[in-house]
Amino acid sequence: MSTSEKTMYDWNKIPWRKLRRNVFKLQNRIYQASCRGETQAVHKLQRLLLKSKSAAFLSVRRVAQENKGKKTAGIDGLSSLNVKERLELAEKILQNPYETRVKALRRSWVPKPGKDEKRPLGIPVIEDRARQALVKLALEPEWEAKFEPNSYGFRPGRSCHDAIEASYVELGCAERL
Repeated sequence: MSTSEKTMYDWNKIPWRKLRRNVFKLQNRIYQASCRGETQAVHKLQRLLLKSKSAAFLSVRRVAQENKGKKTAGIDGLSSLNVKERLELAEKILQNPYETRVKALRRSWVPKPGKDEKRPLGIPVIEDRARQALVKLALEPEWEAKFEPNSYGFRPGRSCHDAIEASYVELGCAERL
């Protein structure tokens, strides 16, 4: 029996809103446990999220459909996946969520802006990108709880505008806005 016959959903009929809600609830529990300092509970919840079907489907969807680089192939030559391949990838990730062996990167050279030099860019295979997205879903809430409240660089949901607004409020210039 192939993996596509074992799956309970057709990719186009997956209830994405419900999956996002399930993952969000787990992430919220991880965040709250991290705020309370309960390290064992955080790690248990992260393992639960890594084994979650909802999180696996969302990470494959992010990599195969939503990302800007979804058509960039790694060393395996796979770029855009069809519906059956997406389901198989999600099942493969679920079968062994702790797989640590990664495949080689495809190296491409990108020109630096305004210079004749080039910089190296390593492109992982799509399976490794999906695993990275899954691990990101599990690790992000733990570390969001530990960051400073007024830290704005490279954080999800934060932007330059938030930093500018915080500066105005801190300096007492908020009345002028």
